[in-house]
Amino acid sequence: MRQSLGMERTSQVIGQSGAFLDALERASRAAALDRPVLVIGERGTGKELVAERLHRLSPRWDQPLVIMNCAALPETLIEAELFGHEAGAFTGATKARAGRFEEADGGTLFLDELGTLSMAAQDRLLRAVEYGEITRIGSSRPVRVDVRIVAATNEHLPDKVDRHEFRADLLDRLCFEVVTLPPLRARAGDVVVLADHFGRRMAAELGWQRWPGFGPAALDHLSGHRWPGNVRELRNVVERAVYRWEQDGPVDSIEIDPFASPYRPRGQAPAATRAQDERGEPEATAIAPPPPGSDDEVAACEVGPSDFKSRVARFERELLARALAENRFNQRQTADALGLSYDQLRHALRRHDLIGTVA
Repeated sequence: MRQSLGMERTSQVIGQSGAFLDALERASRAAALDRPVLVIGERGTGKELVAERLHRLSPRWDQPLVIMNCAALPETLIEAELFGHEAGAFTGATKARAGRFEEADGGTLFLDELGTLSMAAQDRLLRAVEYGEITRIGSSRPVRVDVRIVAATNEHLPDKVDRHEFRADLLDRLCFEVVTLPPLRARAGDVVVLADHFGRRMAAELGWQRWPGFGPAALDHLSGHRWPGNVRELRNVVERAVYRWEQDGPVDSIEIDPFASPYRPRGQAPAATRAQDERGEPEATAIAPPPPGSDDEVAACEVGPSDFKSRVARFERELLARALAENRFNQRQTADALGLSYDQLRHALRRHDLIGTVA
């Protein structure tokens, strides 16, 4: 991925929670200083947007912002991409080419997925940061560069240092300031704010006359999800809900998992079969119920003991299993869907042996 600020982006940093605003404030204060900054956060939390903010608020705002995803290239090409190469330096290098450092001269170089860099690339990066010079692959002539480094990762780099997977001296040079972005589940109230923003934008893209907003059921559904994919996941869910909505009035139908279906191929149960709910309690073990009206479902009702209580218990267990699957094994959402309280659902799951083993 190669990008410069020459192509203006329309990205926005949106949120009002205290945790998020504190992180933005730290980034804004660090922007004015010509020092490296590390941006830490889970996938989808907006690390690249914060890197752009650091650049735009810095004295280098009118110079290039060059972005490189360190995980997007094979290890054999990382160094050539960063530092450039001379003609004939390796097979396929038919002409000399400047690397990202030279492209970012005078501006900012954003290194995304920093933790994936090989030790060899880390060695060369350390020299570039310490001495402000790089050497193209296949050349012995150093080139002076004036580049500010902003790097991002979703890994805990001190742990990688302990495992001898990341250079301690490089980490020391890059962590002048560390901005840690909170996950969306820790940003109280921001789910609703972001959902409204993405919904309005999608409605405008679809040519809607006005934006009706989300209904109470949809907002409850959005607010109750844990969002492991953070803002990126939320945006996909909201945009999908808006484009599928064909009725008048507020959007009131949300589908978190686009793969959810009673006809899901066998063996393809959701990955988070034992995800923990808000109380930290284990979710029920995944069970793939038969599709409604299928031969398997009919057989399930016909086969087995003939006494009334056993058949009712079997039907209740299958109803619980299907409701869990349709709600991605989120017990609170399942309880709401079945019209039960959380405690009533937990009791029913225990009675039918649908509670996963405690980790």
